[in-house]
Amino acid sequence: MNTSDPLGNWAIQLTLQSLDLPPGQEYPVFVVGTLTYITILFCNTLVFATIVFTKSLHKPMFLLLLNLPIMDMIGATAFLPQLVTSIWTKNRSISYPGCLVQAFLIHLYGAGNLVFLTAMAYDRYVAICLPLRYNSIMTPNTLMRLIISIWFANILFFTVLFSLVTRYSICRTKIVDIYCNNPSMTKLLCEDTKVNNYFGLAFIVIFQGAPLVIIMYTYIQILLTCVMTKQADARVKALQTCGTHLVVFLFFEFNAAITLISHRFESVSPYLRRAVGVSIIIFPPVLNPLIYGLKTKELQKSMIKMFKRVRLPRK
Repeated sequence: MNTSDPLGNWAIQLTLQSLDLPPGQEYPVFVVGTLTYITILFCNTLVFATIVFTKSLHKPMFLLLLNLPIMDMIGATAFLPQLVTSIWTKNRSISYPGCLVQAFLIHLYGAGNLVFLTAMAYDRYVAICLPLRYNSIMTPNTLMRLIISIWFANILFFTVLFSLVTRYSICRTKIVDIYCNNPSMTKLLCEDTKVNNYFGLAFIVIFQGAPLVIIMYTYIQILLTCVMTKQADARVKALQTCGTHLVVFLFFEFNAAITLISHRFESVSPYLRRAVGVSIIIFPPVLNPLIYGLKTKELQKSMIKMFKRVRLPRK
C-alpha cells in the first residue's frame, strides 16, 4: 500500500501486532487486563487525592510525587482500554489518528516518569546533602516553575516528534508492536526518515541519558553524605527512601532503553521487545502507589486519616 498524500493517512486503518493468545485464554486475559486497569486507576487516584487534600503533604517531595500518578494513569489509559477492547472484539485494528494519540500518550508517560523521578532525586539530594539551603533552593516558585517546565518540554518535544511522522505518507499498515509508538510508526513510512531517526536519538539522549547522569551524580553524593553522617537513624532513613526511589528509576530506565534500542537492531527478539514494552506500561503504574504508599510513612498515615474522614458514620 502506498499513500502519496500524507493527508490520506488519516483515513487509514492500521493493524497492531497479534497477541498470539492460546485458544480459550482470551477472556481470562480480558478479565485480568480490566482488573489491572481498575486497580491502577484506584491506587493512583488514592495517592493523588491524598496529596492534594492533605496540607501537611504540600512539600516539594510530595508535590513532585503528585505528578507520578498522573503520568501512570495517562500511560495505562493509553494502552489498557484499547488492549482489552481488542481482546473482546477480536479485532486488532486501530485508526491512524488513534495510533498517533496512543503513541503520543505512551511516550509522554514514559519520558514524564523518568524526568519527574530525576527531579525527585534532585530534591532528595538537596534535602540530604544541603539541608541548610533546602528551603532557599526548593522554594514554592522554583518548584512550580520546575513542574510546569517539565510538562511543557515533554508535551512540546513529542508534539514535534509526531509532527515529523505525519509529514510523510505511509506504505505499510502493520504495526510491529502490540501498541503504537514512535519507532513502530516510523517503520510504516515510505520515504527517507533520517530526520526522524536523529530526533529519536535526541530523545534517547535527552530523556534517558541526561536523567541517568543526574541520578548517578545525586546518589553518589547522597551515599557519601550518608557514610559520613554520625546519626545512624538518619542514615538508615535516607538510604531506605533513596534506595526505593533508585530501584523504581533503574527499572524504568532499563526497560525503556531495551524497548527503544531494540527497534534499531533486527537481531533482538520481537517477543523480548514486546514483553519489555508491556512491562514498562503495566508494572510501574501498579507498583508506584504501593511502593510510595507503603514505604513513605507520612503518605501512609495521611491515607489512613483520609479514609477515616470519608468513612460513613455508623447509624
